[in-house]
Amino acid sequence: MSALRGIRVAAAAAAVAVLLGSCTSETEPEEPEPTAPSSPPTAKEPPAPPEDGACYALSFRKALAPTSKADPVPCEQEHTSETYDVGRLDLLLDGHLLAVDSDRAQAQVAEACPAALTGFLGGDLADLRLSMVRPVWFTPTIKQSDRGADWYRCDAVVVAGEETLAELADSLRGVLGREEGRDAYAMCATAAPDAEGFERVRCSDDHSWRAISVVPFEPGDYPGEEAVQEQGQGPCEDAGLEVAADPLDYEWGYEWPTEEQWDSGMTFGRCWAPD
Repeated sequence: MSALRGIRVAAAAAAVAVLLGSCTSETEPEEPEPTAPSSPPTAKEPPAPPEDGACYALSFRKALAPTSKADPVPCEQEHTSETYDVGRLDLLLDGHLLAVDSDRAQAQVAEACPAALTGFLGGDLADLRLSMVRPVWFTPTIKQSDRGADWYRCDAVVVAGEETLAELADSLRGVLGREEGRDAYAMCATAAPDAEGFERVRCSDDHSWRAISVVPFEPGDYPGEEAVQEQGQGPCEDAGLEVAADPLDYEWGYEWPTEEQWDSGMTFGRCWAPD
């Protein structure tokens, strides 16, 4: 007889799943303002934008900050993030200049960076949602913006566990367009998603369960927990049956989004099975 597991993810695990889909609203402390010059100031060129394709050795915490002062490192060395897109913010609204940390400016980059990630990684949206690769993004500091900086930077990172980023030695470009890449960076777990020891890990690490398919929902307002729970049960049972060694005795799991996760962009559920 089948063992059916309708599941919700613990808050800590859910945070890891969602947090790399958006940046926090924290800001770095402003640097002390320089002493006023004795002679009239001269116009300065705006700070140069980041370089597309650059790599960085960011910690998990710094990857979530809205700004970054880290220097790039050679991509041939170990790194944790790779820049896949650099663009410009539209900071004019009805003739008025917006602050770089305004809701409107931040919404622009929050839309642009996730939208560009699939084209960089290859594969499709389902491949991305079943992987441990996530986008993070950065905008100029207030001080840089005051000097004319209007860029945004999108980086790809790989979550390796709770509050841990994977160290990378190669580029992530096109990785989800190749079977070996999809397997290496696929989302697995150390236990069943409703178990106390559940932690998301790459499938290249030790694991016992694997995320096997996605249940997409129509975008819009959150349909309610009962609705999203009900809609995914059938598709996940079918997905579990498809990968089961014994069609008469198998397990499957279904992870549906909470309202908080939905508001953060997780408008889909995941199906799980023992691996």
